[in-house]
Amino acid sequence: MHVPFYLDEAEQRALLADIEAAIAAAPLFQPCMPRTGKPFSVKMTNCGTLGWVSDRDGYRYQPAHPETGKPWPEIPPLALRAWKELGLYPRPPEACLVNVYDLAARMGLHQDRDEEDFAAPVVSLSLGATCVFRFGAATRGGKTQSLELRSGDALVLGGPARLAYHGIARIIPGSSDLLEDKRINLTLRRVTMPPCAATGA
Repeated sequence: MHVPFYLDEAEQRALLADIEAAIAAAPLFQPCMPRTGKPFSVKMTNCGTLGWVSDRDGYRYQPAHPETGKPWPEIPPLALRAWKELGLYPRPPEACLVNVYDLAARMGLHQDRDEEDFAAPVVSLSLGATCVFRFGAATRGGKTQSLELRSGDALVLGGPARLAYHGIARIIPGSSDLLEDKRINLTLRRVTMPPCAATGA
């Protein structure tokens, strides 16, 4: 589900201020591919009780910043509002990934599979430069579609689309007054299975 201009200009600036404060508390780091150690082209940090990291040991969620060892800052209120209004899931998000793209950054087609509960959606918010978002089916290969995500847009991957392959093909220069040739993407996720579902009760 694509919701264009979900955040108005004032809300975008308020969320950006919260993210800048979060980055001050939990500095951006550069994840790398498991085994090879090849660095991602994006830099990132996290908010929430859990944060996603990737290094030579693999993909995982953990409660502390990989470099400072400190807990992640809280998820901004506007991001929590988006989860409540658009995610339509009874439990709160545990992780909010903050990916920062410059004009050279890309994100290859991938699935979000590091969570236990695929019934929970993935809710994302875009700030800054417009990107070309690519998405396909839940199996690798086949046709993909492209969608431009602009500053303030929201996107939800849920239901049959929860495991859709998706990625960022490119960042469009000169497309935003909020951030010059830079894009910030917030991705809210529920990581752990609800206790009753995990135990089968």
